[in-house]
Order: sequence, then structure tokens, then C-alpha cells
Amino acid sequence: MKSLNRTLIMGASLIALAGCGADEIVSPGTGGNIIINNPSPTPTPTPTPTPTETAVAATDCPFIADPQGLTDRGTISGPTGSYRLCQLPARFNRSSQLQFTASDSAVIYLIDGQVDVGSDGGPTADASDGLEDTNVVLTIEAGVILAGLDASYLNVNRGNQIEANGTTARPIIFTSQQNIRGENTDDSSGDWGGLILNGRAPITDCLSNTATPGSADCEREVEGTTTPPRYGGNDPTDNSGVIRNVQLRYSGTVLANGDELQALTTGGVGSQTVFENIMSFNSADDGVEFFGGEVNIKGLVVVGAEDDSIDTDTGVKANLQYVVAVQRPNIGDTIIEADSNNTLVDNTPRQNTQVSNAVFIQRKNDDQVVRIRGGADYSIFNTVIFDNSSNGTPCLRIDLPETVRDADAGLDDVGPPRFESVALDCATAFRDGSGGVTAAQAQAIFESGSNNLINFTNTFSGTYINGSNEDAVAAFDPSTIASFFENAGYVGAVQSGDTRFEGWTCDSSTIEFGNNSGACTSLPFYE
Repeated sequence: MKSLNRTLIMGASLIALAGCGADEIVSPGTGGNIIINNPSPTPTPTPTPTPTETAVAATDCPFIADPQGLTDRGTISGPTGSYRLCQLPARFNRSSQLQFTASDSAVIYLIDGQVDVGSDGGPTADASDGLEDTNVVLTIEAGVILAGLDASYLNVNRGNQIEANGTTARPIIFTSQQNIRGENTDDSSGDWGGLILNGRAPITDCLSNTATPGSADCEREVEGTTTPPRYGGNDPTDNSGVIRNVQLRYSGTVLANGDELQALTTGGVGSQTVFENIMSFNSADDGVEFFGGEVNIKGLVVVGAEDDSIDTDTGVKANLQYVVAVQRPNIGDTIIEADSNNTLVDNTPRQNTQVSNAVFIQRKNDDQVVRIRGGADYSIFNTVIFDNSSNGTPCLRIDLPETVRDADAGLDDVGPPRFESVALDCATAFRDGSGGVTAAQAQAIFESGSNNLINFTNTFSGTYINGSNEDAVAAFDPSTIASFFENAGYVGAVQSGDTRFEGWTCDSSTIEFGNNSGACTSLPFYE
């Protein structure tokens, strides 16, 4: 009843006020009611949107030293602006430089068909093989963007070099016209061929069945090419140039069954070739493939490869440190595929690949994360292997008795695969391989190493950054194995707070690295 009385009194008061005019409002202190009519607040002005920076096409193509010059192919436009398309010559016959141009005078260098750097100088540096070196150096400045058409690719021939020196602030980007036009998604792939480097370091599986493996007579042809360049020789210290802070987006072309191009292909490159901070994004074939030679890479990211992420063949000696390889959901084959099962498994030099400080994330069902076969020697240190597929893909498979036999110097064989400080986060750790190598044998080999864990649970943040469980694993010192390696002091590719993978990478729904050139589906804006 008290509530009802209050309601009736308040209602009556409001009715009385409603009947009063403006002159009837009593002033303060007279005992009357007060109504204050405040003015309507001034609306907060809508902030002026920050203008989106867009590139403006250069009026013409830059100068290059090669007499063929650059061909003006008009302009191309997309969400990030317009660009002058400047087609590279079919062959660089003179050392040339691709200049960086800012976004207010934007240029895209076009790769149309097979673009050669120099002519093939043959398997030896002298003219005893009947071929003389052309000694052409193609220099690509930091921030340069190149785009390939369809099955187009850039090929560096023996006796010539590429100097692709990007920076973390301005990586060099190899991509496609579709990427420029804004047509690509995080699942696009196979828009162009890729980048090929050829050298004179020893290889196996010779083109000629009369050649001695590892000799100057042992050559092979680059797969996935219409007019195949050759690689191989007898100089393990050969130098094909520098690839540093480089992205290779939407590459990979299949010309025929078993004949494909991937983002980065090396054939017989020597140990003086420099590889640092390389990203392969959504290759329609392997992310990277190394045929023979000596390959040393610090900083390797392979995202969304549709075959193997890292494929190693034909007697390569490879050292890889700080590696992130991650698949798109149910896309791809293995993360690691080492050599092939064929009649040439005992050719020398024998493959010996060593990987330290890596994160492998498998998302493909009914496969395996790591497959070592063909008598290859393989070592994995300080690595987390994570099966993130829906039905439990095994972590490790080993094929053929030759792959697990004891060391034999005469066969250039260092023994069974080696694992040190490797954590397996897979519902099924091992699977049977071919040739009678069982899952139990693979497990025994794995457990013979130190600080290896089978039933590991990762605590990654941001897909690949170490958490508490990774930090708790005792690390192995890989510098005791090869001077190339740094003693990082941890397992995995990166600890929390480390910016190693920032800057030179791009981001996608598959994995984000942050503080970099932006989304892989877009182009950066450089002033």
C-alpha cells in the first residue's frame, strides 16, 4: 500500500506540472518545483578516417645494365594501389640490379616464362667442359616485389649468382599477379613457378648412367622446367649467391607427374651460398626442395605446402636451424621427406641432413609427419613435432634397412637417424615403414637419443612460440655436431619474447608471426 500511495502522489504531481506554463515555474527558494531544460549536447564529430595508403604506378620502368632492358607491360592494380609492370629479359647477359622504388612510384618486376641469370657455365669453373662462365650477378634490392606468370620461374645458372638481400623491415617478395590484384585467399596456390638456384657441388642419381656420382661428370636436369637447366659438379664450396629475408608466395607448378616446381629449388649449390630467413607460403608442390650440394639455412618458414614442406634428395648435405613448418588443415603430405627409395640408395655422397630448433605442425590425415628413407642420414635436434590432424597421424616413419644400418665410412654412412631433445606430440608416435623397418625399430632408434619425449603435450602460444612445457625440456648443443649451428639453449623454434620470425614474414589464417609485412594476401606499403 505504501508503494501504491507513492505512485499515486508522484503521478498527480506530474499531471499538475504538465498543466503549468513557463511563467508558472517558481523560482528557487519559493518552495515550488523546479524544471531545468538543458540544451541538447553538441554531437561528437565523426572522426575523419585515416586515408588508406595506396601505391601509385611509376611513369616508366627503371634502368638496368643488361642491354635487353626491361619491357614496359603497362600497369596492374589491386587493393593496395597501382604498379608499373616491368618485364625481366628472358636472359640476363650482363650483371644488373633491380632497384627498389617507393610506393609513390611503384614497380613490380614481371617474370614471364623462364628467366635465366647468365648462361650455364657447366660443371667446372674452367673451360675444360667446353663452357665458359658468364659471371652474371643479378642484384635485387630490399623491398623489391617480383611477380610470376603461370609456370614462369627465375633460374640462376651455374657460374652465375643472385644477390637477393632483403631486410627484416623490407623483405624481397616473389609472388603472383593474382596476389597483386587482391584475388588470392589463404588457400590459394600454384600461381607461378618458383626460384631455382643451380651450382657445381657434388650430387648423385646422375643423368648419365656412366657418370661417377659426386664427380664433375655427374649432372642432373632441374625438374619442373620446359628447357631444363643442369646442375652438379665437383666443387662443394661453390657459390650461387645470397637469398636473405625473402618471401616466396603462391608458387609451385606441376608440368607432369613427378615433374614439379616448388617455391625454392636448389640443385648442387655449394656451401658458400648464403640462405637466411626464407619463407615459402602456399606452394602447390613442396615448400622447398634441395637436390644434392651443400645447403645451410638459418631461419626457414614453410607454410601451407601442398606436398612435402621440406624435401631433401640426391646426396644433399644440409644444415637447417630455426625452422617453422606448418600445414593448412588436411592439405599436404609430410613435413619432412628425406630421399627416395630407388636402386641408387648407395650412391655417394650420401644425404646427411641435420635440423635443429624446429617446430613441425602436421594437419594432414593418414600420413606421417617425418619420413626418412632411401638410406639417407638424418638428425633432428631440439625440435617439437606436433600432429594436429583430426585422426592421429603418426610422428615418425623410417623406410628401408639401408636407412637404419650401422655407420660405414666407405659408404659415407653415419648410421641410423639421430634424435636429441625431440618432443613428440602425436596420438601415434611411430608407424611401420617399408622394407621391414617396424614402428618398434623406429621407437628404439628414437629412444637411444638423449632427452627425447614421446607423450609430450605442447603449450605453444601463437601457434609456435614456446610455453612452459617446451621450456622444461633439456636442450642439446648442436654446435658440437657442426660449427654452423648456434647453441640456442632451448628446444623449439623460438622462446617467448624472441622476435626472430618477425619482419621478414607475412601472416595468414594458418599462422601469424606479427610485426611484419602484413597479410600474405596483400602487399606492403613502403615509403
